[in-house]
Amino acid sequence: MRDKQVSDEDVSSEDVSSEFCWWRTCATAEEMSSLKVSSISDVGSLNPRLKVMREMERLAMVASEGLDDLRHRLVAYRAGDMWVPMGGIKKEDMEIPPTVTILLVGFAAGGKSSLINLMYSVLGRAGIIPFAQTSGSSVNSESTTMFLEEHNVLRSVRAGFCVFDSRGFDYNDRADESLIELSQWTTEGVKHNQPCSRLSDDETRNINVGSTTTSRKYSKRQVNCAIVVANMADLYDRLQAGDSKHLEATREVFCHPGLKRGNQNPILVLTHGDKLTAEERLDGRVKICQFLGISETSGVYDIVCLTECGVLAEECDPVTAYALTEAVYRALLVSDMSHLPKRNFKDRALYVVSWLLCLIGSFFALLAHLFSGPSQKYRKFK
Repeated sequence: MRDKQVSDEDVSSEDVSSEFCWWRTCATAEEMSSLKVSSISDVGSLNPRLKVMREMERLAMVASEGLDDLRHRLVAYRAGDMWVPMGGIKKEDMEIPPTVTILLVGFAAGGKSSLINLMYSVLGRAGIIPFAQTSGSSVNSESTTMFLEEHNVLRSVRAGFCVFDSRGFDYNDRADESLIELSQWTTEGVKHNQPCSRLSDDETRNINVGSTTTSRKYSKRQVNCAIVVANMADLYDRLQAGDSKHLEATREVFCHPGLKRGNQNPILVLTHGDKLTAEERLDGRVKICQFLGISETSGVYDIVCLTECGVLAEECDPVTAYALTEAVYRALLVSDMSHLPKRNFKDRALYVVSWLLCLIGSFFALLAHLFSGPSQKYRKFK
């Protein structure tokens, strides 16, 4: 605990940190007092709005002192460090990749590339250098990421994880086309500079052939955890207008089976909350989480990627910086919990036998189809 004698420097630092506690501007005195629960059992009596405010108070309380510690853990992280023994299997018998892969998915203009830039700024200490091109940074407002891009957000050769930026889905495209592409990423893996071409693309978005050839030289990485990035301002405004199509499309992506790791849902990051009022921001988070059927406080983060001046928030906003760092840390924790045991000789033998049986079955089905034709003609002739 700090000494009760607070210096002028401490007061000024507390005033600066309070500038980023936006949820307090719409909280009544009764709500602020109810946030100070005396026991764990009292937490269940809070309504969803107060639970969100209490979660934001938690982030604000630990941000100043916990950010450096959590950032140091990410820098020192190696794949499998958070794995714990379970099922009687040793760590050396687990299929742990050399680099854990986190995939950002979501719809266009959701803020995925801006989130990547914020990771570079907070985790890689890169200042405000834009490593990923955002849709707003281009002269063409319809500009979007056309390739899968691997980012070493720690800017370290010993980084134990990487983050992939993907092309945003289009609300006007067919839903099955987006889900098929998402299934390919989660099952077949992802590569740096891998093109993301779609049937709806026009001639102005032709993929460079050289880039397609170059992507084959990069290592293919299996997706270990996914972060769904959603534009909270857009979803909330449309929901208030009675249009839930964008939110339904977001739910289809969020609930995709390929993004789940056991019982763990993908991590949800809500962006562009600064475009809403404090009251709308709280209400939007609650309604979006209720629509998705998830908790309002666990695995959900409200992160503002850009300030009002269009500059990265960086460390001037400790709450946003800590929320981003905790989201990445949670993604690594989910990844290490979902590693599978290595396949032994028996597993590979069963896999080969099952494929042989499938081939034999397909062969006999083909023979039956070929010989059924002449027999039917013979019956008609007879």
